[in-house]
Parts: sequence; C-alpha cells; structure tokens
Amino acid sequence: MPVSFETTTTEPSVRVLESAQYISEHSNDVFVPKEGVVQAAQQILERMKSSGYSTAEWKKHPLNPSIADQSAIEWIFVVDSLNFSFWTSQPHKHQYAVSLDGTTYRGYWTLCAAINRAIRSGVDMADARVYGNISEELMQMVFRTDDPQSQEQMPMMEHRIRVLHEVGRVLVDKYNGRFSNLVRGCEGSAQKLVETVVKEFPCFRDEHRFDGRPVCLYKRAQILVADIWACFEGRGLGRFDDIDKVTMFADYRVPQALYHFGALRYSSRLLEFLRRSEAAVIAAADEQEVADDVPVVPGLLPSGHRWEVEIRGNSIWAVECIRQHIFKTTGVLVSAILIDFYMWDYSKLHADAMKNIPIHLTRSIFY
Repeated sequence: MPVSFETTTTEPSVRVLESAQYISEHSNDVFVPKEGVVQAAQQILERMKSSGYSTAEWKKHPLNPSIADQSAIEWIFVVDSLNFSFWTSQPHKHQYAVSLDGTTYRGYWTLCAAINRAIRSGVDMADARVYGNISEELMQMVFRTDDPQSQEQMPMMEHRIRVLHEVGRVLVDKYNGRFSNLVRGCEGSAQKLVETVVKEFPCFRDEHRFDGRPVCLYKRAQILVADIWACFEGRGLGRFDDIDKVTMFADYRVPQALYHFGALRYSSRLLEFLRRSEAAVIAAADEQEVADDVPVVPGLLPSGHRWEVEIRGNSIWAVECIRQHIFKTTGVLVSAILIDFYMWDYSKLHADAMKNIPIHLTRSIFY
C-alpha cells in the first residue's frame, strides 16, 4: 500500500511530530529515556549559551553564502536538493574529497565545495536551467574528486542526476526557473513552504510506513527552510513567522550525538548490529528491497527498514522532548532547528569522542 499524505490538512511539521511520537511509542529497539533527556537538555543549553550559538553561525562557514540575497536562495535549494548520503566506508586517503581555497573537504561539505568550484569556473550550478538538463559528463566534471586515481567518487551519482533533472524542470516549467519565486509565494510561512516543496518535488517526500501506518520525516524539506532562515537570520525572504514549528532533521549523524548525550538508547541487538555493520558495510546498496523485521546483512539498513525508521523517528522525538524540557525548566524557547544545527556541528567537532558510537548506514535520497 503506497504512503500518502495528499489529502491531509495537518501542517507538515505537525505530521512529522505526530509520526515521531507514534514511532517512539511503538518502537522495539530504540528508546528516548526520560533521564537522558533531562541530562541532555541541561548540557546542550549550557553549551549553546557558553558558545553563543545562534543562526549567525551559518554564514560563518566559508562555503556558505555570505550575502543573504536571491542568489543565496538558489544556491541553498540546489545544495539541499543534493543533501543526502555522504557517509563512506573508505579509509581517509581514499575518501571522496574536494579542495577549494587551500582547504580539503569531505562529507557534506564536498557538495558545497564542488558547487562553488563549478560556479567559479563558469558552470552556474545554482541555475535551474543548467542543472535541470545536466548531462552525466558535466555532472562527473562538476563533482570530480581531487584524485580520481585513488579516491572514490561521490556516492549515488545517478540518483543525484535524476534529482537535479526533476527539481530543475519543475522550477523552469512553473516558477520561471527560480526557487525564490516559490519562496515568495509562501508568504513567510515555513509550513506552507515545506508543504509546497513536498508537493512539487517527489524527491523530497520522505514518507514511509511503520506498523501499517504512514509516517513522514521530511528531513530535506525542513532543512531547506531552516537553511534559508539561518542565511537570512530570520529577515526578508528568510522571515518565517512559524519557524519554531520546524522539527529536527533526522539523518545519521545527529542520532549519534543524541546517543552520546544520553537522549537516545538502542537495544543490545540493534547496537551489536550497528557495530558489526561499520566493519562490513555494503557499498553498492543503492537498491534493496525493504524487509521489515527480517535481519539484514550486517552493513546497511535499507531505506524504510523498521530499525532505520525507529532511529530517525526517535531522534526527532528526542529533540522535541529536549526542547520542551528546556522551556519547562528555564522558560527559554529554543527551536529544534538550533538544537539540530548545534548537535550536527558538535558531532563533527567531537568525532573522536563519539567514534565508538556506531551510526546506521543507509543509502537514501532522503538524507
């Protein structure tokens, strides 16, 4: 039975929270311990305060747009259209890497570096008319690794080409080639923007079935809105009066940080599976039939597998519980976006401290 939310009138972020709560209440192998939430809320708030963490952090990264204008929105859209599946099982020297301005990037930042490199060379990868018809040859050139002889290529390249064709052609056909036109039409509503993105672009429909019920997680659609908000620091085209309704963005890195802070726990069988998986990853796993409770080969969880949905759904619910606890005990209203941004940055800065906490490995266009 296909997953469908087309007839619902509930706001998308409300659907995500309801899905997350349902998943958490019916999970067998992933849990949100109350004592862990309390501990995590205290630590996260203290660390965010001491570091002065805010939306201003977004533009401090050298690869992100430094000026909040229409071109920044187009850049953010193409980046978040391709913002998925950067994990690797390769040793450091063989990992996909992109160097720009004397810095070598890996993981998510390779995407930003490659797009910036292409734009500088005259290939405007922020223009829907360019990427909407991009060829495989040009795609390979734009996203080339530093050393093709010894380094892997960007994963899921065929999927990325299809995504660019899909979103680019919709923008050209319906929005005069500019995502900023779509943003303007949403009149300052984050919820309307998420809903429109999910409706217009199928590759953003992060929807699944769990215990026979449709659930939605909408990672890329929501982070797209959050990135625009952060870039504009809540002003101009980045002003969304309902931004606080946007939830955490369920990927594979933030759950690791939540586990580190004690706000997420796994059953012994799942933890053992994840630990064995990191040593036995199956690289060519783009297409696998989803099996619900049937154990899968150590190495990956197919997109939509019960364990994968439990990890992602409980991560969203854990952040919501942290957010609610902070407000209840301090009166401080912290958005799920800032908590997510902070924990993602934290996981990158403290990778060594969390290296013994396994991440789940899934090849998916949703994150």
